[in-house]
Amino acid sequence: MKKILIPVTNHATLGDTDQTNGTYSPEITHAIHVFMENGIEYDIASIKGGKAPLYGTDIEDDSVNDNVLADEGFQNRINNTIPVTQINIDDYDAVFYPGGFGLLSDLATDKAFAALSATHYESGGIIGAVCHGPAGLLPITLSSGEPLLATKSVTGFTREEEIDYGTINDVPFLLEESLARTAARYSKVQPWGEFVIEDGRLITGQNPSSAHAVGKAIVKQLSA
Repeated sequence: MKKILIPVTNHATLGDTDQTNGTYSPEITHAIHVFMENGIEYDIASIKGGKAPLYGTDIEDDSVNDNVLADEGFQNRINNTIPVTQINIDDYDAVFYPGGFGLLSDLATDKAFAALSATHYESGGIIGAVCHGPAGLLPITLSSGEPLLATKSVTGFTREEEIDYGTINDVPFLLEESLARTAARYSKVQPWGEFVIEDGRLITGQNPSSAHAVGKAIVKQLSA
């Protein structure tokens, strides 16, 4: 049975503010819904382990979000995330980074998960990320010493979307700019439109509405 590793943030606020944050619930739940539909197992991990902060759990008219949040297996995993020090990356067929602003404050610079993801990718594994999730790709350095993104086309949450969401002045850094400076190519569509880029075994989605499609793209590659 295929299994996916989902790294999530331990950071519970938006940057240095007191605004509740963490992982944005629909971005993890919509992808997990796709994984579960296809009989794919998953583990949730974080730098420190333990209960991971979620926000966006109260969105109206999102039955997928509601159903996954109500799943006992999901609750057990999100409340007892595996610390990065206990992860055996060889156990996984793909790595998926959901978004939320929290990871801009930890996974975006974390060398431990970056090293695991580099090993995974160089062993033929698949890496996916959505919205702010691609921030987790920034510190991934391959054995050649080159950043994973140096030869890759990617997308991620845009400057316009930060403005629309009212977070442009509070984020620790602007993801679009960091991706544009690090990746070979950064692309985007109009704010809030579904957009996914598959560059080989690297799959990125622009925003929350792209989470389902990123999940489907990961499943498609796992089934190939």
